[in-house]
Amino acid sequence: MKIAVVGAGAMGAIFGARFAQGGHETVVIDIAQPLVDTYNRDGIRIVRAEKETTTRVPATTDPASVGLVDAVVFFTKCYHTASAAQFARPLVGPDTVVASLQNGWGNGDVLAESFGSDQLVVGVTYNSGTVLEPGRVAHPGVGPTIVGPFADASSAAVERLAQALRDGGLEAATADPVRPEIWKKLILNAATLPTAALTGMNAGALTASPEMHELVSETAREAVGVARALGHDIDAEERVDYIHTLLERAGPTKASMLQDFEAQRRTEIDVINGAVVRAAAEHGVEVPLNRAFVALVKGWEATQGLG
Repeated sequence: MKIAVVGAGAMGAIFGARFAQGGHETVVIDIAQPLVDTYNRDGIRIVRAEKETTTRVPATTDPASVGLVDAVVFFTKCYHTASAAQFARPLVGPDTVVASLQNGWGNGDVLAESFGSDQLVVGVTYNSGTVLEPGRVAHPGVGPTIVGPFADASSAAVERLAQALRDGGLEAATADPVRPEIWKKLILNAATLPTAALTGMNAGALTASPEMHELVSETAREAVGVARALGHDIDAEERVDYIHTLLERAGPTKASMLQDFEAQRRTEIDVINGAVVRAAAEHGVEVPLNRAFVALVKGWEATQGLG
């Protein structure tokens, strides 16, 4: 396949390198010329445990120079999705698989407005990445990636993307419907990202603290209640147990929203706890903890002049 990865941050770098390693003609696209220049000069450098690998993947700021691709995978921050979709239009033809593996819930709706739903694949990944320096990314967390049709995409399109992920050595599965899987990840993020960001705690510390352990659990249970109101069969205690097991295993890993705080960068609270709050309001579910986290993070953003 010819694959374009839009967004050259940590996750875009990891997946771009893996697609290329799997034998696919891959290009990474970003608006940041210095970062693009770094990738073209030094390759994509990924640090996993004690090993560092360098993968040569062409990068560009000009989608038109790439032309139509078989798949375009979005890894931009949620608040850039609409502009990224317009930016990526030269890549997308009638047979192109358009995919979002971004955080939260809402990016698929934005991409569907630009490209329609019949070629749109959405999903979640339990891989994690951290930018160590421009062009060099840590890949501390390795886990499955699950993809499925946003609405009308064919099962063949979904499987093509999943196979491209497997070709690069990533664990990948398909699901139809995929929305329960996205909500499972959303519940994890809603419970752990703002709690980590507002306290400065890494993953291991978050679950080791009795007080924070309970706050994470109760925030997750709220979000599960919303998911169940939407018709998704998700078990609250399974999610809580999974979250704390994951946090313990992740140890010193910093959550993405904590990284946003430390970089004084706008967060993705709108598509994480914000998505929980919006869905809760539509279905009459009380979510005071999730609502408080939205207010707290938005308050922090306001003091930083962000948003």
